[in-house]
Amino acid sequence: MVKFCSVVCSLCLLLVLLGADWSHWRGPHFNGSTDETDLPSKWSRTHNIAWSVNLPGAAAATPIVVANRVFVSSTNAANNTLQAMCFERQTGAMLWNKTVAEEIRRESYSNYASPSPVADTKVVIFFYGNGQLVGFDHAGSELWSRNVQNDYGEFSFGWSFSTSPLIYDGRLYLQVLQRDVPVDGRGFEDRKNKSYLLAMDINTGETLWQVERRSDARLESREAFSTPIPYHHDGRTEILVVGGDDLSGHDPSNGKERWRWGTWNPDRITHWRLVPSPVAGAGVILACAPKKDPIYAVRAGGQGKLDDTALAWVSQETKELTSDVPTPAFYDGDFFVLSDVRKSLARVDPQTGDVKWKIRTPGVKKFEASPLAADGKIYLINFVADVVVVDAADGTILNNVSMADPEDDPVRSSVVAAHGNLLIRTNQQLFCVGKH
Repeated sequence: MVKFCSVVCSLCLLLVLLGADWSHWRGPHFNGSTDETDLPSKWSRTHNIAWSVNLPGAAAATPIVVANRVFVSSTNAANNTLQAMCFERQTGAMLWNKTVAEEIRRESYSNYASPSPVADTKVVIFFYGNGQLVGFDHAGSELWSRNVQNDYGEFSFGWSFSTSPLIYDGRLYLQVLQRDVPVDGRGFEDRKNKSYLLAMDINTGETLWQVERRSDARLESREAFSTPIPYHHDGRTEILVVGGDDLSGHDPSNGKERWRWGTWNPDRITHWRLVPSPVAGAGVILACAPKKDPIYAVRAGGQGKLDDTALAWVSQETKELTSDVPTPAFYDGDFFVLSDVRKSLARVDPQTGDVKWKIRTPGVKKFEASPLAADGKIYLINFVADVVVVDAADGTILNNVSMADPEDDPVRSSVVAAHGNLLIRTNQQLFCVGKH
C-alpha cells in the first residue's frame, strides 16, 4: 500500500511538473484561465526568451499547445496562402508546415486565419474564414478535409467570418451564426440562410448532427464571430452559444436548445454584430452586448425562454463595464473584463456585478485580444504587441513589454500560458517566454 501511494504521489508530482496544455482558444477551462504557476512577469524581446521563430504572415489565431506541440494557424503573405504550422514546444523547431488553401483575405481589415486551432492528445483541427476545415494527427498527416461553405452554403457575412472550433467530450463543434438574407452577393438568393450549430467526428470530419440556431435579429445583428463554449454546472453540461441578439444553452449530445435569453435589442437594431464569446463561472454566464452597451449576467441552469428574472445583474447604470471585442476571463472566483471601447480592465464579482478594482489600460493603442488570467496575473496585448502584466489582486501594473515594432496589421492574438511558459504571437514572430 505504501509503495502504491508513493507511485501515485510521484505521478501527481510529475503531472504538476509537466504543466498544463492550452488546447482551446480560451484555454483548459474554456474561460481564459489556467492553473499554471511560476509564470514570468519580467522579460524583453531579448531577455528571458526560451526561443522565438519567424512567422510568414499576420493572423489573429491564438497558439495552441498540447504536450510537446505548438500549433499555429497563419497566413503566408508572400505566397497568398493559408498555413497550418506545428513547432516543437521546447525548442521552437518547426516540425511541419502545411499549405491549406490559396488566398488569405477578401477585405483589408482581417484575414481568413483569424480562427484558432483546437487539439486533443492525438488530433489537431484547423479552421479558416474561407470555410476550410482540416484535421491532422500530431505528426502532420492529414486525416480529413472539408469546406463548410461547400457543404452548407456560402457564409452570409459583411466581414470575413471567424469562429474557433471546439473539441469537447470527443466531438468537434462549430457554429455559424449569419444573416438570413444575402449580403454583397454572398449567401443563398433563392432561400433563407440558416444559422446552425454543427457537431462532427474529430477523426473523420463526418457530420454527426446539424441543428438550426434560430434568431429574430435583423441583418448584421445576426452575424456573430463568437465561439461555442462548454460549461458544466450543477450536474448539467451544455454548449453556450451567443449571437443573433441571444444567448442559448444546448445539449452537447444532439444540439437541442435547452434555454434562451435575449432582451438586449428590443428595437432590433440592425448593426449589432457580436464578437465576444460567452464566459461562465460561479453559476453565472456573461454575454457582452455589442458596441458600448452593457454586460448581462445570466444565471446558469435555466429552461425554455428566459426573461430578465434570469439575470443576476446588468452593468447598465453607467455602461462603463462593457466589451465590444475581447471575451472576459474567469479566474480566482471573479470575472476579469477587458474593455476595448472604454480602455479599461476590471475585476468583477460574479454574483453582484460589483467592480472590485478597475484600471485604465496604458497607452493609446487598442486592446482587442482577450485576456489571459494565470498565476495571480492578467496578461494583455494591444495592437502593437505591447504586453501588459497586471496584478490580479489589486490591478497594479507589474510590467509593460514591447514585443514588436509597429506594423500595418493590428496584433489580435491572445497571450497563452502552457508548461511554465508564455506564448506571444505578433504578426511576424512567435515568442516562447520563460525557461526552456
